[in-house]
Amino acid sequence: MAVTVEIPKEKYTGAVREITLGATPEQGGTRAKTITIGGAKALPFLHFDGVIPHPPALAIEIQDRVPSDWSPLLLQAWGEVVGDPALWAKAAEARGADLILLKLNTTHADGSMNNAENARRVTRTVLNASGLPLLVFGPGQAELDNELLVAVAEEAKGERIVLGVCEDKNYRTIVAAAMANDHLVDSRTPMDVNLSKQLVILIHDMGMPLDRIIMDPSTGALGYGIEYGYSVMERLRLAALQGDTMTQSPMLVTAGEEAWRVKEAKVGEGVPETWGDWQERAILWETLTASSLVESGADVIVLRHPETVARVKRMIANLMTS
Repeated sequence: MAVTVEIPKEKYTGAVREITLGATPEQGGTRAKTITIGGAKALPFLHFDGVIPHPPALAIEIQDRVPSDWSPLLLQAWGEVVGDPALWAKAAEARGADLILLKLNTTHADGSMNNAENARRVTRTVLNASGLPLLVFGPGQAELDNELLVAVAEEAKGERIVLGVCEDKNYRTIVAAAMANDHLVDSRTPMDVNLSKQLVILIHDMGMPLDRIIMDPSTGALGYGIEYGYSVMERLRLAALQGDTMTQSPMLVTAGEEAWRVKEAKVGEGVPETWGDWQERAILWETLTASSLVESGADVIVLRHPETVARVKRMIANLMTS
């Protein structure tokens, strides 16, 4: 005898805010397409509870020079393009990226300090090489970030790029530059619900529209604090669905950076045999970190290895159609 099972459904009053990255020529930019994130009215992939209009977007991180601290596995995967941001951007697009994240380093390859002129040049090079929407993050030093990102904002005026990262002690200059040039910002805080909400409030109080703020609640890698990061993101998403306006920003996480800094991904020699093949282990570490964060509500996941992008993209496609 057939038994009908009724699935209990949650009824939420709120939704994640929709945000569009990039601008096409018709919108005043030069991007070949735009990417819209957010809009969910239910927890990740629970389609029976509410509409989830846009899948999470995958960004591939590239840098303005050959990274000095990346695993040789990553450098090998990308090959010679890591020496040319334009070629790297094209390769990232060819390998399935939805977005390009350009990370600016503190120094040039010769050890001299990075500067606004170089930031402008590299940003323009990448914009010309790929039609994907762009995110540009500074090296993480307050004064240098301000110098570089103001120049980047001016160079990319009208492209609706994402400038980052804005932190509690260093957001005013970046936000002002974004507002003056019609860009978006990445709002990063330590793993804490209240801090995430508070920084969004501070940025919005400067006059930045809420539909130009992406929340970056930070995370750890698999086995290195991801459980706490997951719970913070889950609570932020629940608050958003329950109607808290200041937690309704889509969320971005740098899963690739976190995964590739841990020993399980970094170390290929002198480890227990049971750890298995180094390359497969490292790719799995990034893949499992990213897939966990997708399930916790991430709307943009920044990755480094092209094989990880392919694996996570397949997973998202299956979840969006299930």
